[in-house]
Amino acid sequence: MLTKNTIKHINALKQKKFRDEFQQFMAEGDKLVSELLHSHYKIIEIFALNEWLDNQKIPENIAVTAVTTDELERISSLTTPNKVIALIEIPQQQAIDNLIFNKLVLVLDEIKDPGNLGTIIRIADWFGISDIICSKHTVDAYNPKVVQATMGSIARVKIHYADLAGLFNSLSKEIPVYGTLLNGDNIYTQTLTSNGIIVLGNESRGISEEIQYFIQHKLYIPSYAENPQNKAESLNAAIAAAIVCAEFKRRFFKK
Repeated sequence: MLTKNTIKHINALKQKKFRDEFQQFMAEGDKLVSELLHSHYKIIEIFALNEWLDNQKIPENIAVTAVTTDELERISSLTTPNKVIALIEIPQQQAIDNLIFNKLVLVLDEIKDPGNLGTIIRIADWFGISDIICSKHTVDAYNPKVVQATMGSIARVKIHYADLAGLFNSLSKEIPVYGTLLNGDNIYTQTLTSNGIIVLGNESRGISEEIQYFIQHKLYIPSYAENPQNKAESLNAAIAAAIVCAEFKRRFFKK
C-alpha cells in the first residue's frame, strides 16, 4: 500500500526542481522498466500491480511495493497508467571523456520539447550513437515525457549536460564538427567522417550564433518538393536528427 508521503514524493518528481533535489526520476511501463532493470541505472523502488510482479525476477536489493490500479493512477504521469512505475537514481554527472569523440556524438543546442529529446535519444540508440551532449538549457532528460518517449533507449544512451561553448573551446580542432543549418551544403554530396560531432539546434531558432562559430561543416537536408516555393519551412528536430544520423551511418556501417 502506498503512503501519502510516498505518493507526494513520486508526484513531486514530475517537476525538475524536485528531481534535482532528490536526484531521482520515475519511469513507467513494462518495456521501459524492464530495460532499466538491465542497465547501469540504480533502481530504488518498484511500484507495480501483482500481475506484473508475478512475471518478474527482481533483484533482492530493489524495494518492491505492490499497488492497486487506483494507487497506480494516483502516481502515474500517463493518461492511461501502465502496470509498473520505477523510482530511479539520477546518475552523477561525470567529466566528458574525450575518447567518446572517436565515434559520432550528438550535441543538442537548446532542444526544448520533451518529445523531441526523447525521440532523439531513441534515434541515437537505433543508429549506435552512445553519447548525447546537451546544452544547459536543453530540456531535462529525466522529465517523465522525455523518459517515456525514449521507449527504453535511455537505458543505453549516456546523456551529458555541458556549457557547449566551453566544451568546444576545450576540444582538439582535429575533431570534425558538423551542424544542420539552412545555409549549409547538401548533406548527400558532402564528405562525412565516421567520427566527430553533429550539432542539432533549437526547434524554432536553430543553432545559436555562439555555437555556429565552432561548426566546421555546415550541412543542409535538401527538400524534394515539386514546388520549391510552396513547401515546409523546416524539419522537426527529431526528424532532422534521424535523417542526418542515417546518412552518416549509411556511409560507414559495415556488418
